[in-house]
Amino acid sequence: MEIKINPIKFEPNEKLQQFIQKKTAKVERWDAHASLLELTLKVVKPETNLNKEVQINFAGSYGKFFASKTCDSFEEAIDLSLEALEKQVKKAKDKE
Repeated sequence: MEIKINPIKFEPNEKLQQFIQKKTAKVERWDAHASLLELTLKVVKPETNLNKEVQINFAGSYGKFFASKTCDSFEEAIDLSLEALEKQVKKAKDKE
């Protein structure tokens, strides 16, 4: 599976990159034939607390899925987005 990280107007630190690698490793358990997981990270409205936005596109054997969350931290937004994607994939699996 290909994992793409697209930070918008900033460079993610090593700790964030390791967090992303750790969290995205479990995605292959949802779908053994997953082909792409693309994360877009950006800071919106820097003057507010809830300003870390994560958008995730996922392509696998059950279709294409998308989730987006805005939180206090990228880690929290990634966790919540991956939970939403997992629910979408499980729902698509159950339909088959």
